Amino acid sequence: MGVHKLLPAVGPRRGKRLGRILRVALSFRLWLSLLALLCLLSFALFGLKFITLVGRGGGMESGISSSHQLPITGDVKKNNKEVEQQQLQHSGFGGVVIKAPGSKKRIQHFPCEIGFTETVDYLIEPKDSGNFTQFSLQYVAMEEKPLRVNSFESRFGGHQKLEEREKSFYAHDQTLHCGFVKGPPGFPSTGFDFDEKDMAYMSTCRVAVSSCIFGSSDFLRRPTSKRISDFSKKNVCFVMFVDEQTLSKLASDGHVLDNRGFVGLWRVVVVRNLPYKDMRRTGKVPKFLSHRIFPSSRYSIWLDSKMRLNADPLLIIEYFLWRTRSEYAISNHYARHCVWEEVLQNKRLNKYNETAIDEQFNFYKSDGLSKFDPSDPNTPLPSYVPEGSFIVRAHTPMSNLFSCLWFNEVDRFTSRDQLSFAYTYLKLRRLNPNKPFYLNMFKDCERRALAKLFRHRALPSLPPVP
Repeated sequence: MGVHKLLPAVGPRRGKRLGRILRVALSFRLWLSLLALLCLLSFALFGLKFITLVGRGGGMESGISSSHQLPITGDVKKNNKEVEQQQLQHSGFGGVVIKAPGSKKRIQHFPCEIGFTETVDYLIEPKDSGNFTQFSLQYVAMEEKPLRVNSFESRFGGHQKLEEREKSFYAHDQTLHCGFVKGPPGFPSTGFDFDEKDMAYMSTCRVAVSSCIFGSSDFLRRPTSKRISDFSKKNVCFVMFVDEQTLSKLASDGHVLDNRGFVGLWRVVVVRNLPYKDMRRTGKVPKFLSHRIFPSSRYSIWLDSKMRLNADPLLIIEYFLWRTRSEYAISNHYARHCVWEEVLQNKRLNKYNETAIDEQFNFYKSDGLSKFDPSDPNTPLPSYVPEGSFIVRAHTPMSNLFSCLWFNEVDRFTSRDQLSFAYTYLKLRRLNPNKPFYLNMFKDCERRALAKLFRHRALPSLPPVP
């Protein structure tokens, strides 16, 4: 009887539960329909985005994404055409990931393949490697105090007069300013001083790879050892120039020098008495004057401290110099090719004092510097703005002269060497029409294949007005 009394009470409860289930099911279907309608509207208004990756070569640089989003709604053919135009615009200067039209993301640049020989074992220096313009260069070693001048300050770059500067551009036997200028007897050192043991070591180098870190501005990047042949490890000098502040920082980072002064492949050479307050300008000394620092060297490679070498130095020399019959190799800039653009970019990013930039730029324009014209078949270079973080040099008279001239511009004007490259090259070429300078300006994507690029640890503060 108890069970029968419970039955009528159970029926109504089941009915209510079923009603609730039906209402929930209908509500769910309604929400699902609304959601589907919303998605359709989104498709109609905004379209789809697909990920597109374009580029050649292997890995990417640190911190750079491997994809870009490309909207393909609307006129697909029009978008594809715009993208192809952007690709063609940059393809001559290296591999890039193509940026979607209207996108605010930066164009991403990638390395491209380099046809190195497989090994250094069978490399032979070309017999005509010495068939470049020949003349003798001597360098101003000391300056005397001028008569009737009470206040005189000796300078590392010396006190080159404009008349001396003009004459130095002629490729003939001469003595010119090229750094390391000492003052009169009794005057203090002008700077960039080495220990005798380091000088003795550098005087033995026949092929040198060098870089520098001043003011603890970077981490130490060791060359990728597995990419360097045993022959190059034994016969190529790898020298990292540092100041005492950086040496102390390297130790705190765990880079301890062995009893020969090495950290990995790098021979760490301490520079004392830095010649400039501007660390960027100080860095131009080893960058441009390797023929003076390594007096017995026939070839040298420079790379900025933000880069890690990923290729064998001898393979690099064979590919960029011997194979192209060149005596100097440097890559074009990845984005800018006209000095006018570089000037505006330096001002926009506050890279240097604007007054100093204008003084230098106006001087160059008054002396014949013209805008880069890519449509001109007689343009001597594929770009007037270099990416100067990687330089390959034969220490020939013309290469050494160009390096001295370029350094003198950095010493006289701003430390932004990309502003003075084209002027120096074009003036040297103009004043020596029958004495060619074989400069190979290679693609930026090739530079990226030679070394892995990192960000600086810290950037020096804006230098004062000179």
